[in-house]
Amino acid sequence: MRVRHKPWARERIEQHPQYVIPNPESYIGKWNNLFENDNPIHIEVGTGKGRFITEMARVHPNINYIGIELAESVIVSALDKLIEADLPNVKLLNTNGEDLRNFFAKNDVQRVYLNFSDPWPKNRHEKRRLTYKTFLKIYEDILIDGGEIHFKTDNRGLFEYSLVSFSEYGMLLKGVWLDLHKSEFEGNIMTEYEEKFSAKGQPIYRCEVKYL
Repeated sequence: MRVRHKPWARERIEQHPQYVIPNPESYIGKWNNLFENDNPIHIEVGTGKGRFITEMARVHPNINYIGIELAESVIVSALDKLIEADLPNVKLLNTNGEDLRNFFAKNDVQRVYLNFSDPWPKNRHEKRRLTYKTFLKIYEDILIDGGEIHFKTDNRGLFEYSLVSFSEYGMLLKGVWLDLHKSEFEGNIMTEYEEKFSAKGQPIYRCEVKYL
């Protein structure tokens, strides 16, 4: 999906360091100091325009949420939602998911959300998929023992690939939903992308997996 360039995005991000943390490496191993509590931390890798992370923070005030998004022209939309919501338990990082170990230590994070990640359908781009084994290792290195990944996509190919990737990595498959919106799953928070494509009748795939 093409993103419209917003040349003013960087300046707006820098004007709101209380929401988009400018020096996340300084909180490695001590994110509780930033949130001023010891509540669990959940992160979303590829937070997009921020609807999911903001609504999750609103619904679950006793969990701290951190959204990671590389594109400045996208994360400013998430920033606008945070400013409007004014929630104390959600922050943003304008960085690459490959760099998570620079900002989080082992046991810093309890859960990782991957929502509608780029499928990178060509075989030569396999290593860029956020469910590729090297990314699974990155998540494992920052999660608590027994930490979880919750994954959603509208791309069947990526979903099938990810199930195999999780299995080959030795993870426990806790649940699979092949058509989320027609299932009995409760508490789903939709992303902007999810709402758009489910409205067209496309099934949404979801799974929960756990590190052993």
